[in-house]
Amino acid sequence: MVQNPFNTIPPRKKSLISYFNPNSLISDQYRTILTNLQFASIDQKYRSLLITSPGYGEGKSTTVTNLAVSFALQGEKVLLIDGDLRKPAIHNAFKLENNVGLTNVLIGNAVLSEAIHQTEIGRLAILTSGSIPHNPSEIIASQAMRDLMAKLHDQYDLILFDCPPVLDVVDTKILANECDGVVLVVNNGKTDKEEALEANKILSASRASLLGIVLNEYK
Repeated sequence: MVQNPFNTIPPRKKSLISYFNPNSLISDQYRTILTNLQFASIDQKYRSLLITSPGYGEGKSTTVTNLAVSFALQGEKVLLIDGDLRKPAIHNAFKLENNVGLTNVLIGNAVLSEAIHQTEIGRLAILTSGSIPHNPSEIIASQAMRDLMAKLHDQYDLILFDCPPVLDVVDTKILANECDGVVLVVNNGKTDKEEALEANKILSASRASLLGIVLNEYK
């Protein structure tokens, strides 16, 4: 478990603090998480990681965004995908349009090269959620999604997914089984202990590889 303390930081810089303030204590904590993940993959390199939480508002999107920045600044070629097809947030952190993204690629309305946004941060690229579908679980579980992941593995060193809370929807359970590892984000002042335990239970039942927990808002 890594403690991830947050003070009163403007939302934009909080979302990308590893980029705007790389020498801060919080940025150092993200690098600690990164190092722990690297140690966890000594025997088998993790190419795809899913970040989730028991519920909304616990800091998963901020965590995955800063982890993506940290990996990219270390030289990894990283793709951050917004896999939350209900309440996407990654486009807001990077101030991107979200008209074309993951869903549009999966249903064949856009080609991958048109949907990916290259950032100025290291070797970091973004694939936003795209149009909000009426059947997100079916799209995540599709063969098109599995084919896309196989294609992306050939192009990137690491794929990071920001996914919906595991207690809310089935999407995360489906994708967790397809990714190499899962990180669970909990909030010191918000996450109920029983909900955290239930999230862990669900991920285990999904045969997901839970690598660890990030504790947000540690006082």
